[in-house]
Amino acid sequence: MFEPQRPNRPGFAITVLLLAMLLLASMDAISKHLTASLAVPQILAIRFWVFLIFSLTLAGHKGFSKTFKSARPKTQLLRGIIMIGQMTAFIVAVRVMPLADVHAILAAAPILVMALAAVFLGEKIGPRRILAVAVSFIGVLVIIRPGSTVFEPASLIALGGACCWATFQILLRVVGAKDSAETTTLYSAMVGFVFFSAAAPFFWKPPTPEGWAWLVAIGLLGACGHLLLSSAYRNAEASTLQPFSYAMPLFAVVLGWVVFGDFPDRWTLTGGSIVIASGLYALKRERAANRS
Repeated sequence: MFEPQRPNRPGFAITVLLLAMLLLASMDAISKHLTASLAVPQILAIRFWVFLIFSLTLAGHKGFSKTFKSARPKTQLLRGIIMIGQMTAFIVAVRVMPLADVHAILAAAPILVMALAAVFLGEKIGPRRILAVAVSFIGVLVIIRPGSTVFEPASLIALGGACCWATFQILLRVVGAKDSAETTTLYSAMVGFVFFSAAAPFFWKPPTPEGWAWLVAIGLLGACGHLLLSSAYRNAEASTLQPFSYAMPLFAVVLGWVVFGDFPDRWTLTGGSIVIASGLYALKRERAANRS
């Protein structure tokens, strides 16, 4: 059983996680737009080129060799491989399915994280946390109201992505016990860079200037998002953060309203209220537990 250091900053971790969810939701929307003209390996290759530059710049103040040194290098590499599977599955899924339906399936990931955290991390999962996650899940379903496409064969790709995403978060917690956020970010960038750089030439299409701008944007959003995720999981238990992971589909709805003019309907407003209320309840219980 892994024994990560005991977390002691849940409020900070939750704030950081919410910001990461916002950045990653923005990246997902741009990625779906790009799949209409570019292949998935090419999109991810360019994203990781930007990601690697960002990570090397971040490592500059401590030095590459010091940042690269990991207490769990094999776990870092495994986490990177799982990350590749998650990203590929997600972008392939959103290319053939509505974004809302894919997020509906990915909403199962926090439930999987709680189960994995109890088994592999020894985290105690009380009934109130289970209730908070369950209520948040109901809120997400109210928002996205998955249709029949969820049950198409392509939904299995999204389900595989949800399993990878849950495992990725658990491994973030494991490596975060000893490695810095900069180290974890560097490993993520290097693994993705090597894999997708090898695959991209077989699918390459010259992007337009506008396409290049969007590709750089998703690279920066992904790099910042993963850095924030690493920081969040260094400062709170995986199970504590799960109710707030449901903010990603909520942010996706808000972005659709602000950027594309898709005004949320009553179902979206109701579901969003449920997600926020359950998240605040989980935070209140966490603070009460820390005071006791």
